[in-house]
Amino acid sequence: MLGTCPDIAFAVTKMSQFAANPSEEHLSKALYICRYLVGTADYSLTYGRSRDGIIAYADSDWGSAHTRRSNTSYIVLISGAAVSWQSKAQKTIALSSTEAEYMALSDTCRQLVWIQNLFGELHINLRSIPLCGDNQGSIFIASNAVQEKRTKHIDIRYHYIREVVESGKVKLYFVKTAENYANIFTKNLSRDKYLKCRSTLGISFEQNT
Repeated sequence: MLGTCPDIAFAVTKMSQFAANPSEEHLSKALYICRYLVGTADYSLTYGRSRDGIIAYADSDWGSAHTRRSNTSYIVLISGAAVSWQSKAQKTIALSSTEAEYMALSDTCRQLVWIQNLFGELHINLRSIPLCGDNQGSIFIASNAVQEKRTKHIDIRYHYIREVVESGKVKLYFVKTAENYANIFTKNLSRDKYLKCRSTLGISFEQNT
């Protein structure tokens, strides 16, 4: 999940929440993941399918029923395939969906700045990296450094995104939820939506010879 299979990130993250006290149902779900891996053994990340360069998507669900903490997820694509992804519980409890999405955008920005620094060491200068989210409120907060009652309680470290956006390292874009491919890391999707997101991650069938 960490290195080659972003398509199981959500399932593995969700299952890990019950690792301390698993039930028979959890064992059944874990075996289902194993069967999925067996069935997709010939699938792999394929780069070069697109010339879009670098683009990132961030998403969050609001308030897990199990932990009350929202889930942060992001995906970074280069040349049409995933190079970095994450699905994990946020460290603090978000009081609204907008706050949860804002925290997810900020976490993604830190990863994008690291990628920019890495490319800089290779003497490759990157322009502003597009970061897409499906919550207009969080994008507005990140793009406007104003203090409001709705945001003054947010941990100051998450406001790091404002500096990154202002410096031009990252540019925020709004996309519809159906076009936010980080959804695959935050919630269970229908088969059609899952396959669409999986394809967007750059995972494709490779026939072994």
